[in-house]
Amino acid sequence: MEIVLTGMSGFVGQALLPRLLNKENNIRAAVRSLNKTLDGQISQFSIDNICRNQNWKNIVTGADIVIHCAARVHVMDDSVSNPLDEFREVNTYGTLNLAQQAADLGVKRFIFISSIKVNGESTELGFPFKPDDTFIPTDPYGLSKYEAEVGLHKIAKETEMEVVIIRPTLVYGPGVKANFASLLNLVSKGLPLPFGCIFGNQRSLVSVTNLVDLIITCIDHPKAVNQVLLVSDDNDVSTASMVKEMSKALGKSSRMLPVPLWCYSVAGKLFNKQDVVNRLLGSLQVDISHTKETLGWAPPQTIEQGFKETADAFLKNKEKLNDSIN
Repeated sequence: MEIVLTGMSGFVGQALLPRLLNKENNIRAAVRSLNKTLDGQISQFSIDNICRNQNWKNIVTGADIVIHCAARVHVMDDSVSNPLDEFREVNTYGTLNLAQQAADLGVKRFIFISSIKVNGESTELGFPFKPDDTFIPTDPYGLSKYEAEVGLHKIAKETEMEVVIIRPTLVYGPGVKANFASLLNLVSKGLPLPFGCIFGNQRSLVSVTNLVDLIITCIDHPKAVNQVLLVSDDNDVSTASMVKEMSKALGKSSRMLPVPLWCYSVAGKLFNKQDVVNRLLGSLQVDISHTKETLGWAPPQTIEQGFKETADAFLKNKEKLNDSIN
């Protein structure tokens, strides 16, 4: 099978590539800079940018599947003057340009890695997001992904190309960065942490292993056609239980101080960090029953296994850094 992969060097792409190579596939990777260590294993095609004007003909012609992982990712405190325009150029117009050319060139299936932000930023406890929820996000990143999904549905209706949309929750795993990595680093110090009272919320996470397994499943599953699929580990955790699981995976004490929730709200207002506080205290749950029932799929990795794998990689990398310093 001829598969085009975008975002090969990204967090998800790096985890996905070995699974694709284990199959009888020919991989064409769209990259900005060539990776010489992969010479002979895959075909690499240099592209300028993922935007509305990119020509994909030489990469996509003759391909069966496009897996589109590349995106302008959500970042805190974005410094560009108009974040929505920047997100749209890559995530909306760039995606739809690639998809339309893929459809015109006879690609059979287009798998789009979207985001749970299309559903929203938070849920009420016990009322998880579902794939058919109606919501138009205001966050620039979420809106750009939503608009891409709308355009992909239109392309699917007007052409013979099948579309599969996957909306992951927060993705973690070996090499994870951003907030998850920061919390992991904090927990690794073994100090008492102020999360003892944050046990009443619930958050859905997904290990990159589980996400990759779903993507692989969607490559040729007949019932994945034109579906919107939510994905998680299917085991929601509170902030306190997440920290406890991290501590266990790192081999550290899980002592947590019972700081009252109102203290977080006050601190958030004082330091203008209300978004951070909302993520610590709030819930974001997804219902993946549609994904499981439609595909006959279940996450192969437990959250305990995912945290252990992530923690082991974190400790190994930390050891390498220490060795290089010494």
